[in-house]
Amino acid sequence: MNRRTLLAAVSAVAVGAALAAAPLAARAQETITGVTYIPPSYEDLAFGYQGFVERVNEANPDAVTIDFYDSGRLVSADEQLPALRSGNIDLMFHTTSYVTRSLPILGITGLPGVVEDLYEHPERLKRGSPLFELVRDELAKQGLELLSLGGGLMEPEYIWSTEAAPVTSIEDIDGKRIRVVSFEATNVVEDFGGAAVRIPSSELYLAMQRGTVDAAVANISTINGRDLNEQTAAVYKLPLTSFSIGIFMQKDRWDALPQEAKDAILEGAEWFDAESAKAANTEYFEAKYWPAFEEAGIEVIEPDEAAMQRLEEASQDVREAWVQEVGEDVGNRAIALALGEES
Repeated sequence: MNRRTLLAAVSAVAVGAALAAAPLAARAQETITGVTYIPPSYEDLAFGYQGFVERVNEANPDAVTIDFYDSGRLVSADEQLPALRSGNIDLMFHTTSYVTRSLPILGITGLPGVVEDLYEHPERLKRGSPLFELVRDELAKQGLELLSLGGGLMEPEYIWSTEAAPVTSIEDIDGKRIRVVSFEATNVVEDFGGAAVRIPSSELYLAMQRGTVDAAVANISTINGRDLNEQTAAVYKLPLTSFSIGIFMQKDRWDALPQEAKDAILEGAEWFDAESAKAANTEYFEAKYWPAFEEAGIEVIEPDEAAMQRLEEASQDVREAWVQEVGEDVGNRAIALALGEES
């Protein structure tokens, strides 16, 4: 082999190696655009999504990084799901109560008469549980990949009312204008004679201050995060609904990720699943918010047995309608799993 032939051969090998390496280099790092509408002022909820993003970005930065936008800075709460489906974002954290009309299977996290049991038994909603896998399979039919539901439900949503129009019993709901987000709670409020009003949490402070609404069905996180305790005189702890925080991606986007990128994301999802709901419910709600609100003078009213029975009766129609919407087999099995009647 002469010098010219040798150089040509070496050049060909180098070019071939470069071409072979090019796809690997192009795939070496994935940048995931992630969003949530939840602001950092919700420390209890931000703890989970911030921890997830940090862990993914630290796990294998050569494989994947998340470019993350909180507080609705990229898309609003109502825009998140359409943006995910269109591919404008890759990953979203969302409260399930906002999207049960678009993703009906997530209604299991808000059904009155079910949420109390599901809240008390977070293991029933953890990654890999039969209920989680059922929800995940149903979402896959809509082209979504469910990575976590936060490892359980947030504490149920109760009725927080103003001094001018206190709600301390089911009878007090009649004739009141009550802010509700979830479809599941809306039907119960209306069944008790209330007028359900949908108002974003960002506008709720002024709505309560001005008397636009008399009360709000809300989680304690919303009350604290929006300083609504300043407009609240009483909380009637009737467990009307609840929600979880989910991590969602488009299934085709997830399936196309290299395995090392998936592994880094799943590592973060496992942490989120183990810590998010648990930290919010215990370290924030139980240990900090409730004691502070009670000390500030907010009256806390526990529903009696008769009120819980009336809630159960009013909830029957809501659950039956939901079962028909998602399909009898899926709906009845989901409720049975949530209540611990099936494993």
